Amino acid sequence: MKKLSILMAGAAAMAVLGTTALAQDITSGRLGAIAERGSIVLGHRESSVPFAYLDENQNPVGYSIDLCMAVVAAVEETLGKDLEVQFVPVTPQTRIALMANGTIDLECGSTTNNLTRQEQVEYLPVTFITGTKILTRKDSGIASVDDLDGKTIALAQGTTNERAIKAAVEERGLDVRILPVKDHAEGMLTLETDRVDAYSTDHILLHGLIQKSRTPDDFAVVGDFLSYDPYALMIPRNESDFELVGKRALAALFRSGEIGEIYERWFGPMGVEQSDLLQASFQLNALPE
Repeated sequence: MKKLSILMAGAAAMAVLGTTALAQDITSGRLGAIAERGSIVLGHRESSVPFAYLDENQNPVGYSIDLCMAVVAAVEETLGKDLEVQFVPVTPQTRIALMANGTIDLECGSTTNNLTRQEQVEYLPVTFITGTKILTRKDSGIASVDDLDGKTIALAQGTTNERAIKAAVEERGLDVRILPVKDHAEGMLTLETDRVDAYSTDHILLHGLIQKSRTPDDFAVVGDFLSYDPYALMIPRNESDFELVGKRALAALFRSGEIGEIYERWFGPMGVEQSDLLQASFQLNALPE
């Protein structure tokens, strides 16, 4: 019994030491840097409706912005101080580099989590699931990727969709001209001005582009899914303390059901319900404290 008591006392002491060590670690790494500067920097997209885009007052809003602000609140609680929130616009070409070089602390957009990107950055739990489809005019005669033969399609550089379309075109041996664009807004503009026959990105973003268009009835999202794209908020790599704060914040939203309210706020007007797969993802990541 005496030996067991000694072991239990030792385990308790180690637990206390571990908790103290964790508290001390908060003053280092990304959390420490955020605390020292008194601000947290959020990377955001400018035209990824309804995830992150600029409203009529040029303020970043959207589903991903709301989720990021929940993480910001959790960081403030962890650090025991209010933080200034700074927004930095990012594009598909710049978002990973700006995260990897420390310019931004958290990315609020429509970014796919994949293993290749995890060589440079890390991600919080999945917040949306989508895939590559094609946007075109209803009278274009395009109903699938096979109908792109002899046509021109705009693709945002540095996206998983760019790779998916190029792979599908190569696999089928199609003659497709590709116009590189910097973001979704430019891609949609090239389609609206008839510079291209189609634009491709994740299907939910295509529906968002239609919703914001001046002539929404002219466009349609067509074809089968050409990729699997699980969206997640991007964070720095090798920052486990910061990552844990973010996971706790999102798990709390998933457990409480508040994620449903946030989802409905942004996707309800679009008529896009949560898929069974997304609901399962929320349940799996509703980790207990």
